[in-house]
Amino acid sequence: MAKLLVLARDLDRIEMIDTESGEREVIITDTGPHPDGVVCDGSTIYWTTMGERTSLAPGGEAVYGGVDGGVHAIDVDGAHRRDIVAPGGITTGKQVALDARGNLYLGNREGFSLVTVGTDGSGLRDLVKHDGSDGERDWIVGVAIDEANGHIYWSQKGSFTGGDGRIFRAGLEIPVGETAENRSDIEVLWENLPAPIDLELIEDRLLWTDRGSGSWPGGNSLNRAKVPPVGQKGEPPTILGEGFGEAIGLAVEQQKKVAYVADLSGKIWKVPAPEGLEGETALVLDLGFPLTGLNLVQ
Repeated sequence: MAKLLVLARDLDRIEMIDTESGEREVIITDTGPHPDGVVCDGSTIYWTTMGERTSLAPGGEAVYGGVDGGVHAIDVDGAHRRDIVAPGGITTGKQVALDARGNLYLGNREGFSLVTVGTDGSGLRDLVKHDGSDGERDWIVGVAIDEANGHIYWSQKGSFTGGDGRIFRAGLEIPVGETAENRSDIEVLWENLPAPIDLELIEDRLLWTDRGSGSWPGGNSLNRAKVPPVGQKGEPPTILGEGFGEAIGLAVEQQKKVAYVADLSGKIWKVPAPEGLEGETALVLDLGFPLTGLNLVQ
């Protein structure tokens, strides 16, 4: 039976929710300030924290500019909580992905970087690093990995006014002789998006949530597009669901061909058709507090 791990951003809490019955189990109530991304390998839950808010943007969005983010872990049964990257090891931990070799990949938003670290805390380093001169357009948020083809995908939400979000691709390893700051293999696949956030790669298709204002076409939505060949741009995405309250977290249950979306209004939605089937978006639960990361646990 599949269950969802859900992050309560402002309550510093992780819950596990049965998608069929709605039954809720609290895993931890002291995640650290403002958890954002979560992933589970079946026995261990890993999550990121953004740290404390430092300001509000003109549009009201919280900014986490202090260097107090981290990466953490706990057993699925709620035991053995520990830090993978202690608070202050990164600036702002965002969405996170895990590979088969035990490496975590995460957006370090206000740190303007894409970070990797082993699940044992070793090997912390930047894979992509911006200088921040583009402000929030340099913020890296969502991450998805393609181990088979050696690629990593990430989203940059864009400015608070919206409409300049982008999704990128590069190799899982920095090219020889290059650095995270100057690597030459970065491709822009989609641009001029409202505000792309979390990513999920399902075979040859990329799905992503978009928290952009509804005034932007494609904002507050779940999107899907075929991954383009290397050197080519992505085709315009298909909108699978829309009308969310600032969509953030994304988890896909491939067997049932449904996706789950969590939003900052506190709702969890079920969206059929990640593989192209027909169906309508349905509300699973309204928890009443802002939600960020989602992860499906079998």
